[in-house]
Amino acid sequence: MANRKKIILLALGVLMLVVGFVCLGQGPANNPISLTVAPVILVLAYLVIIPLGILWSGEKQGQQKGD
Repeated sequence: MANRKKIILLALGVLMLVVGFVCLGQGPANNPISLTVAPVILVLAYLVIIPLGILWSGEKQGQQKGD
């Protein structure tokens, strides 16, 4: 179950990266989407979602199954 959550978080991070770079490439250079929305999406993807997907552990380390 933990592996599934890791894969979903990583897939969400990659999807956010794609959306962020598509938004970054839209319109003229002074487009508000490419100046504000795209950097926020990219920062969230790179600094929050992808590291959570990499570091996620499904169980607490002190617990054992059956307790």
